[in-house]
Amino acid sequence: MLNIVQRFMKRLVRQFFKKKKKVKIGLYGPPNGGKTTLANRICEDWLGEEMGSVSAIEHETREIKIKEEISVKSGKKELKFNLVDTPGIATKIDYEDFVKKGMSEKKAKQRAKEATKGVIDAIKWLDEMDVVIVVLDGTKDPYSQVNITIVGNLAARDIPVLIVCNKMDLKKAKKKKIEAAFPQYDVVPISAKTGKNIDKFYEALFVIAG
Repeated sequence: MLNIVQRFMKRLVRQFFKKKKKVKIGLYGPPNGGKTTLANRICEDWLGEEMGSVSAIEHETREIKIKEEISVKSGKKELKFNLVDTPGIATKIDYEDFVKKGMSEKKAKQRAKEATKGVIDAIKWLDEMDVVIVVLDGTKDPYSQVNITIVGNLAARDIPVLIVCNKMDLKKAKKKKIEAAFPQYDVVPISAKTGKNIDKFYEALFVIAG
């Protein structure tokens, strides 16, 4: 009973302070799920500029990145927020995996070190978020240790969550698998790369963060 009361009070406090400051929306998920691609899509749509670089090699984003003063409009509605792109969450980071993809050992070790710090920072930043968008690769098995860890951390903090089933431009992407894995959350299927269904994403964003 106490836990329920505590969660209710936390929600009331968050709603109160949300009116006093800029809403922070965080992009979370495993490496290469498409977080930065989605961040770039949002920023290009509403600011006319990109947020960060992307790469086929995991952990391209290794530091917290913030883009402020984003204003999304839909009819007479307007949603203003600061967008936070976070490093990909991983339960294991091995420099040898980077070496196998062509990096020198020195660069691979540095990338692994930075990526590990990035994961720690991303988890710490959860306490700063008003809303979290979990970006998942729709072609991959959602029942991974990483995804369960991310969702578990969010559930413990009682943060509003929207799940994005990304890469819907690929035939192997399956929204239903992600819905089955996380039935407690709304799932929006999109392709951040091509812009497919991006309007549906913005509509869902208004519902959860507006």
